Amino acid sequence: MELSALMTQRALIITGEMNRGYHTPEELHALLEELTCREVPAHVGIVPPFSTDFGANITLEDGVYINAGVSMQDQGGILIREGALIGHHAVLATLDHVLDPDRRHDLIPGPIVIGKNAWIGAGAVILKGVTVGDGAVVAAGAVVTRDVPANTIVGGVPAGIIRRLQETD
Repeated sequence: MELSALMTQRALIITGEMNRGYHTPEELHALLEELTCREVPAHVGIVPPFSTDFGANITLEDGVYINAGVSMQDQGGILIREGALIGHHAVLATLDHVLDPDRRHDLIPGPIVIGKNAWIGAGAVILKGVTVGDGAVVAAGAVVTRDVPANTIVGGVPAGIIRRLQETD
């Protein structure tokens, strides 16, 4: 079995445990560290259920909060910066497929970066190669296909800029 398939099986085992019954915040933290193969800051919060296809390519900074039902396809790499909030049932997908039907099974990876204090709304989808800037807000249900500037609100399918945030917002 190739490494990718082994890592997927490993992620299924760990997320299966995360999603089975109640766990204390300390137990969930330990499972996150096992899943990501790295130290996770103490002030990272997660509400199961949670799913990912790999796990070891997720980096979480201090103060990150991941709400229930979030799915991360992390083979291309996911960095979630300090204080970012990820809403219910958001999807972070770092892989795409080649459009040529004869090569459709070929994968194209691209990292996702969620900036400091960014807020990803419920049901939003962030696609490969996207950086969401510091302080940005992605509206619920948005599909983000390109970078989001810092301190802006984006929404829609595909997501577009709604407005810039002011210090009083």
